[in-house]
Amino acid sequence: MRRANVSSDFVAAIDLGSNSFHMIVARISNGHVQILDRLREMVQLAAGLDRHNRLSAESQQRALDCLARFGQRLRHIPAARLRIVGTNTLRQARNSAEFVARAEQLLGHRVEIVSGQEEARLIYLGVAHSVGDVAGQRLVVDIGGGSTELIIGEQFDPLHLASLRMGCVSLTRACFADGRVTAARLRDAELLVQLNLEPVREEYLVRGLETVTGASGSIKAIQDVIISEGWSREGITLEGLRRLRMALLEVRDSAGVARRWQLEPARARVFVGGFVVLHGLCEALGVARMEVSEGALREGLIYDLLGRIRHEDVRDRTIADVIRRFDLDETQAERVSASALELLRQVRTPWKLAGREARSVLERAARLHEIGLLLTHDQYHKHGAYVLQHSELPGYSRNDQQLLAALVRRHRRSFPADAFADLPRDWARPARRLCALLRLAVVLHRGRSNEPLPAISLRVEGQRMFLSFPPAWLVEHPLTRADLQMEARVLRKAGFELRIGSATLAATPTSSRSSSEPSP
Repeated sequence: MRRANVSSDFVAAIDLGSNSFHMIVARISNGHVQILDRLREMVQLAAGLDRHNRLSAESQQRALDCLARFGQRLRHIPAARLRIVGTNTLRQARNSAEFVARAEQLLGHRVEIVSGQEEARLIYLGVAHSVGDVAGQRLVVDIGGGSTELIIGEQFDPLHLASLRMGCVSLTRACFADGRVTAARLRDAELLVQLNLEPVREEYLVRGLETVTGASGSIKAIQDVIISEGWSREGITLEGLRRLRMALLEVRDSAGVARRWQLEPARARVFVGGFVVLHGLCEALGVARMEVSEGALREGLIYDLLGRIRHEDVRDRTIADVIRRFDLDETQAERVSASALELLRQVRTPWKLAGREARSVLERAARLHEIGLLLTHDQYHKHGAYVLQHSELPGYSRNDQQLLAALVRRHRRSFPADAFADLPRDWARPARRLCALLRLAVVLHRGRSNEPLPAISLRVEGQRMFLSFPPAWLVEHPLTRADLQMEARVLRKAGFELRIGSATLAATPTSSRSSSEPSP
């Protein structure tokens, strides 16, 4: 292998969990994943949330110190081969944007915050690649610091996902904050677990799943304790959990847990919380035995990243599913998408939009720009943005959905200069330019005609856009020219200047369009 290409074979993933931060580095060899390095630190980020759901300065610094150590291992890995995701605590924290900005500056890479459903999907993917295949469906359980994921799947496909807001750190804070374990506290914690399980218990019970797999540090630690006591030879049994409950009442506190089972202090502090979640799940769902997987969220990130590298991006499958579910006009979506991508091809270098991600974002927004029509034509761009912002979209992080929704929101009508101010800083400017291209493509296909467009040339100089058509084509298509005139006026408010050839388009609306609708 040539030294210059060494980094191209490596991929990495970082899981910014509520209890621990994990990083794995892997090498892709002949299509297979070889794990080369694993790092884990129990940062216990969730312990830094105050009653207003704000991360303390101390917890942020603790997390950033960990990431600084991780960062040394990532220096030679390209951004396209690394994923960093935050989970429940960063979903909850009101000041998570502040922490994410500091983390991104420190690492030089983008940090994604994923939804509970997306977290569950990635966990299942990691587990499915780490354990043996089984006939039929399996249940995967992952107990994190702030949430617990329950996923039913078959082979590599998750079929049903739930994310419950309880975890080893959050339950410890609620019931065992000072480390003491009493019978009354155990009962209170067990009741909290049952209350969280109540909305989903029946739908999991009726499936009668025989294969159950656990993942996460809490479940691994519980397995180690049960095996060390001789209560199970392999995996976790319900009988072993019942005996462990009695043993916890004997040790009385987290210090006793650490001494009896030789656990590191950070793990011992949240051990009882994780145990109560797992025991409650197994009792409620009738799980007699659980195998334990080495793979979890970070392994799932690696395999999901591998799919993107191989052009098997789950996000493309998601877009196709959404188009079918909402019965969108695929022909119109393809027209707009093709024209938007052709305009991008012509300006990608001067506008610094040459990356694959920019092309993918524009294509997906173009294919979904009419999703709001399911509700009503009036304000459909706003309805579409809301749907995309708040739907569960497999493969998408919170920022991915925010970007997609923002482009759909601004593909017609008003386009203020600060339209993308709420996006992460590195996407705000590219998003404005991608939106300008999307708007032009929508204008050009407003008539929904099957007549192909002529060869159109787009040249840019900074924020100036020069759009050229063959001679006489606009004369023969006066409605399109009127639409472009109105679009020029709206683009000017966003800081763009649209010209045809060397002449600036007039901004005066024509009689064929109402001034109340300045852009298509």
